[in-house]
Amino acid sequence: MADRYPDTRLFIDGTWREAAAGRWIEVINPATEEPIGRVAHAGAEDLDLALAAAGRGFAAWRKVSAYDRARVMRKAANLLRERAEEIARLMVLEQGKPLSEARVETNAAADIIDWFAGEAQRIYGRVVPARAEGVVQMVVKEPVGPVAAFTPWNFPINQVVRKLAAGLAAGCSVLVKAPEETPASPAELIRAFHDAGVPAGAIGLVFGVPSEISSYLIPHPVIRKISFTGSTPVGKQLAALAGAHMKRATMELGGHAPAIVFDDADLDAAVKVLAANKLRNAGQVCVSPTRFLVQEGVYPAFVEKFTAAMQRAKVGNGLEEGVTMGPLAHERRLPAVEGFVQDALAKGARLRTGGHRIGNKGYFYAPTVLTEVPLSARAMNEEPFGPVALINPFRREEEAIDEANRLDYGLAAYGWTRSTRRAQMLAQGIEAGMLSMNHHGLALPELHFGGIKDSGQGSEGGADAIEAYLNLKLVTAAML
Repeated sequence: MADRYPDTRLFIDGTWREAAAGRWIEVINPATEEPIGRVAHAGAEDLDLALAAAGRGFAAWRKVSAYDRARVMRKAANLLRERAEEIARLMVLEQGKPLSEARVETNAAADIIDWFAGEAQRIYGRVVPARAEGVVQMVVKEPVGPVAAFTPWNFPINQVVRKLAAGLAAGCSVLVKAPEETPASPAELIRAFHDAGVPAGAIGLVFGVPSEISSYLIPHPVIRKISFTGSTPVGKQLAALAGAHMKRATMELGGHAPAIVFDDADLDAAVKVLAANKLRNAGQVCVSPTRFLVQEGVYPAFVEKFTAAMQRAKVGNGLEEGVTMGPLAHERRLPAVEGFVQDALAKGARLRTGGHRIGNKGYFYAPTVLTEVPLSARAMNEEPFGPVALINPFRREEEAIDEANRLDYGLAAYGWTRSTRRAQMLAQGIEAGMLSMNHHGLALPELHFGGIKDSGQGSEGGADAIEAYLNLKLVTAAML
């Protein structure tokens, strides 16, 4: 499959089909800039069929016992593991990340499915003691209904599976609008669920113009909930649309993660972990460390070690042996990242390494380190979403926390210190949905995953994630 990339079709009512109007969208390999396949472009007729199927699929899937839902989901997870190598290669072709990262993403998706399969069997209600004799009061949980899930291109499987597995575990049907840039790997995730025995209509998959599909699906009466991962501006628009129609919404939006390194930190460990996570997926990660705030006493040493780590990265086609960072995912990212870097340099930032495109074929951008970056630079205020590290010194602890909390983002943050006092100070003072100290401990299936402030609302991980797909119902009855 390394040399073959399939045309990707819509999945509606248990069947793979072309769009009714016969429209297709070209898929480009970001490492070569060459077309490698096509994806079906859904129109209103396709969406109507998918919505009707989602309604029927919900009626069927919600009747399946939690035990049997879990059994089907675990079978899907095992199928995904069996097919992981082929799926990972598809992901590299369409998205660009190194094969090793694509393998990790695919196998991690199977772990997420297993986790939510277990959660399906732990959807507990409660009995509330009654005031009157002979009265039974129960609070029960029921699936919210058909879900519309909108996912981005940076993690083509991971972003889908969190929504899909949580929704299916709760008993919902899920209609996925996956990314046109990276359609084949999420289609293989859907195929694993279908082959495992999820009934027709309980899962749907469509592609097309994002704004057209979201504006069609969200107001539709069949859809009862939406889940979106993407940029903050788009997320706000979709949340407003969902609110206008009283639809529940989970939003996992942009980030601008601070990484605070104190003078008592294990500097070598901090550099190793932070550099690896800055380079992961070419920095196209919502929880990627971006603003590096380093205490003055270790600032020169950190900058030297971190810059050297970034320079050691091997950039190239993700299918090539030894490559540690692939291209940016599509052509729009190159001018975007270049614009951030040039703006910072024009405003006085110091370039330590990188700052340029690599070659003239493929969307490759050199790992970049900027220091002494003024707060007026766009990159210090907007999410760069690329392999760009911004490193600034600080003197007092309070300065670092103030800078970490300065932006309206609140997704992830990192801290490095040997001091329990400082660790507690960060735990209490950092405004973020997730804080990882002295290691990178985010995104495990059993852990909460979500942000606060402009970085979103709700969780897509751990025991909390499934709650967004459930309604509470009070049943109170007098025993006659």
